[in-house]
Amino acid sequence: MGEALFSTADGLTPQVGALARQRVRAAGPPSRSSRIAVSGLIAVVLTMSGFALWASQSTAKAASHASAANRLAGYYLEASQAASEEKSLERSYRLNATPETRAAHTDAERALIAALNRVKAEGTAADRAQAQAILLTHDDFRATAAKMFAAVDRGDLALAGRIEYGQAEPLFRLQHAVDEAAAGHRKAALRELAAMRRVSDTMTWGVPLVFLIGLAIALALSTILRRYRRDLDAERAQAVHDSSHDSLTGLANRQLLATRLHNAVQRGERVGLVLLDLDRFKEINDTLGHRCGDELLTHVGPRLTATVRETDTVARLGGDEFAVLLPDVTNLDAVLGVVEKLRLAIEKPIQIAGADLSVEASVGVVVSGEHGDDAQTLLRRAEVAMYVAKARNRGVAVYDPSEDAHDPDRLALLTELRRAMDQRELVLHYQPKISLASGEVCGVEALVRWEHPQRGMVPPDKFIPLAEHTGLIGPLTRYVLDLALSQAHRWADMGHPLQIAVNLAARNLADPDLADDVLTMLETHQVPAHLLCLELTESAITTEPENALRLLTRLRAAGVSLAVDDFGTGYTSLGQLKNLPITELKIDRSFVGTMTTERSNGLIVRSIVDLARNLGLTTVAEGVEDAETFTALASNGCAVAQGYHMSRPLPPNAFDRWYADTRAVYDVA
Repeated sequence: MGEALFSTADGLTPQVGALARQRVRAAGPPSRSSRIAVSGLIAVVLTMSGFALWASQSTAKAASHASAANRLAGYYLEASQAASEEKSLERSYRLNATPETRAAHTDAERALIAALNRVKAEGTAADRAQAQAILLTHDDFRATAAKMFAAVDRGDLALAGRIEYGQAEPLFRLQHAVDEAAAGHRKAALRELAAMRRVSDTMTWGVPLVFLIGLAIALALSTILRRYRRDLDAERAQAVHDSSHDSLTGLANRQLLATRLHNAVQRGERVGLVLLDLDRFKEINDTLGHRCGDELLTHVGPRLTATVRETDTVARLGGDEFAVLLPDVTNLDAVLGVVEKLRLAIEKPIQIAGADLSVEASVGVVVSGEHGDDAQTLLRRAEVAMYVAKARNRGVAVYDPSEDAHDPDRLALLTELRRAMDQRELVLHYQPKISLASGEVCGVEALVRWEHPQRGMVPPDKFIPLAEHTGLIGPLTRYVLDLALSQAHRWADMGHPLQIAVNLAARNLADPDLADDVLTMLETHQVPAHLLCLELTESAITTEPENALRLLTRLRAAGVSLAVDDFGTGYTSLGQLKNLPITELKIDRSFVGTMTTERSNGLIVRSIVDLARNLGLTTVAEGVEDAETFTALASNGCAVAQGYHMSRPLPPNAFDRWYADTRAVYDVA
């Protein structure tokens, strides 16, 4: 009995067990045994009291440290989210400069500063120093942002783009510092929780010994300890849950989403990642208050969860931004099918404060393997796609490298494109336009090509979208105009002047200096204005309608011809069309190429020709690939044809040889 009472198997030290066994063996008469028992009981009580005091103080200290670390990690997370919002709002302001976006940016700045000030108030000396250093970096970032806003307000989008591009590295350093600090405090919290667990384990080992020493004490202490253990486990489980879940909606947070995404990719699964940002959520907050906005968010989460599989993860990343992780998907189409269901679920009316609210979402989509092979890349690219969807009112956007200003390959190509213009690696090829009435060459379209010293001939669809989305389109357009007008002057000197068509992008319409520069270059190259035709797509006109009208009116007044390119594929209304000072419509190749085989496309071509004739405009059919289409266009009254049937785009010297051999060879009878 005495040996069993002092067993060391449950966690007491061997020295304590040996001393207890010696006392049992030394027991004498009953009176002496009683005294020993009482002394032993007192010793046990004192030992257990000391043990309990130690456990209580250790646990309280660890809990306090864990709580403080969690709070500081939360403040750093708030600062990180605010920094992300600042960058997002700067991009939004550059695309659509509104007072609301500027005010939201100011709120994000204040949120970041407030979060770091709380770190300084509640943290250690190291936290205060780190927070102060981040605040100083943020001050520089704010100053640069102010310059960018000023550039946008002045309409200098090229400068704004350069400033935004230059902010990428400072912002990365700022967010890296904040995220690193947050991660450090989360690790500290988990260390303290682990210490609490070790204390709990030690106490658990001591409980059986209490039972062996005295039933009454054992029962009382074991009850207390079991309750304490349950509370501790519950608190620990709650702390672990809180560190990986959103406090408002109960959904997974960004950290848990990133972990599950990383694990799924590491297992080799094909995963889809969907980021959703609610549209006009700020209006709901401003109109009904933040409490109603929060209530709305709590309705959105369950709708998303009910739409997807149990194996999928729905997360709230902050604010009105949600994410859905779809592991083990077959392809992009399968993910887009789920996206459509998610959007329908969100758009169902939600009753808040007695009102039925309908919300929509802008959605960015990526699939591993196609858009990235690691969690960080997939998350960033899904966010890029989401911002594109929101900025362009697309609803849903799949990641496209040409729309990502921070894609490494794209950044490298962008740098090379700037060098290419300096080194005159960009050249023009010319595709002839043939009069369907006479069969003669009546003009050309200038098409830019890049003769890269390492990559070879880079097609325009690889670098023109890059220039359009980075502010480089202005210099590129002027480069092309300069080459084209130089060639126009050369052909005029050779005795066969030809009108040259040059394409403009949507961003060119917002360039206040473009009209002056075009007229200056015409004068510099001594080219009559009617020998230049500027082509704009319907989408460019509808994107910048007011700027388009001002620019085109001035250029047309100077004698420059103006064409609407790819007509029939955009959303130009007849009201817009009759008010624009254009001279020709270019019928899109999607209609021309099948006009002889698809009756509907043939009708569309004839309708456009009739519309242009009634408006006094010239019609140009592009994409003419065969003699049958050429003849059909002539019979329908189209004025000009352009396509591979006549000639593919040619370099200047090759075009000269082709032109010299051409003598009205196209039979239009």
